[in-house]
Amino acid sequence: MFRDDALDTLERLRRDGLRIGVLSDCTIELAETWPTLPLAHLVDTVVMSCQEGRRKPDPELFRQVARQLDTPTSECLYVGDGGGDELSGATAQGMTAVMLRAGDWATNDAHAREDNWPGPCFPTLSHVVSAARDPSLITA
Repeated sequence: MFRDDALDTLERLRRDGLRIGVLSDCTIELAETWPTLPLAHLVDTVVMSCQEGRRKPDPELFRQVARQLDTPTSECLYVGDGGGDELSGATAQGMTAVMLRAGDWATNDAHAREDNWPGPCFPTLSHVVSAARDPSLITA
């Protein structure tokens, strides 16, 4: 199940000419169904732990996404719920990391989540569009 604003957010980012990558700690079921998902055509690259044989926060995963997007890590905005120490992992690779701390965050169980993330947080996925347009909006 996707967030209500996921498709709209991705479509708006694409219209703005931005490249989009997904990095997921997942099982093979997601890898197998990915091409059939309604948002798959909006994503330029997908890196899945089940196919790479490693999990977040492995530095190579973050670098791989950036390479496949042909974008320096320093120009990547990484948004996640903090599971798998992903925000610290992205930051360590030079990405700007933002926690998606939506309304269901407290009840959403994530492995090794960075509950005390000191960095910036967005209350909805749609906030990514504004932040991508104006990076000064990304504040802790």
